[in-house]
Amino acid sequence: MSSVENIDPAAIEGAARALEAGALVAFPTETVYGLGADAENPAAVSAIYAAKGRPQDHPVIVHLAPEADIAHWACEIPPEAHALAEAFWPGPLTMILKRAPNIPDAVSGGQDTVGLRCPSHPVAIALLRAFKGGQGGVAAPSANKFGHVSPTTAQHVRDEFGADGSVALVLDGGASQVGIESTIVDLSRLATHGPVLLRPGHVSAEAIAAVIDQVPGAPDAQCDPTAPRASGTLESHYAPHTPVAMQDTATLAQTLARMLEAGRKVALIHYSDLPAAHAAERLPATPAGFAHALYAALRAMDGKGADLILVESPPQDGAWLGVNDRLRRAAHGSTGIVHGLLNRDASGM
Repeated sequence: MSSVENIDPAAIEGAARALEAGALVAFPTETVYGLGADAENPAAVSAIYAAKGRPQDHPVIVHLAPEADIAHWACEIPPEAHALAEAFWPGPLTMILKRAPNIPDAVSGGQDTVGLRCPSHPVAIALLRAFKGGQGGVAAPSANKFGHVSPTTAQHVRDEFGADGSVALVLDGGASQVGIESTIVDLSRLATHGPVLLRPGHVSAEAIAAVIDQVPGAPDAQCDPTAPRASGTLESHYAPHTPVAMQDTATLAQTLARMLEAGRKVALIHYSDLPAAHAAERLPATPAGFAHALYAALRAMDGKGADLILVESPPQDGAWLGVNDRLRRAAHGSTGIVHGLLNRDASGM
């Protein structure tokens, strides 16, 4: 299967049967590629954690077909959840709700909540409709090793898992359109906290507010230990193997010159006119275009043998919130890397 215009029914059927047998299947969504397992099979979900090297208490998102019954998966479903599903499903919005008692806690990292979304990618929808007659759920975090850059093509998935045999099938649906993970909004504590934006993404807080007449709280404004854990919200995440640093345009131009003088190799991700680097990817200067290309660029620059991936900081306005969130996590732990590279001998001695 190589394009969304030509969905292979046999491939979809084979993937659905593999999921029903407890195997892992990677499949495209409009955000990133997911590593899927039967959400009601704890052994299969456990296989996801093992394949990714993912902490057992880090929850995964359950993907549903458009016709699936949310009430099978969640209890205490507020009117806001139905309104948001009507507005944004199928699409890149995940809702955190109280988990129904019949759903294994393997998908929620032992919590009493569950993350649900209905993806809009045609291959994903076809797979979800074929799986358990469209009423099953596929638990699917991003199809990469834990903490690494999320995959936006089938080849990225093969690069991660092709050698270990943990993934039974990889469905190819082309490059993911959105390119960063779904927005996650917590609706499980409306009475005490209101809606809370746990992870920004393509669906903005303003778009959510337009539907439910309430602006969700910001992800960094919630220090409540009772807040549900959610996928992709650890401080260090989405990171290539090469260290990442972000700098504003003027500072970055100066850093490039100093790195060249020090004999350092810089892989550059940028959107402005900047001096040449060891390797570079210029991304569109729009939030949607930058997000679509970001993970592929990080993966490409990670393979260039550079000492550092230097990213031109995007604008800080709300439309760029999802991109800045991913980049901040990718660069976490790299504090001081630029200073270190510029202040030691280029031979590393």
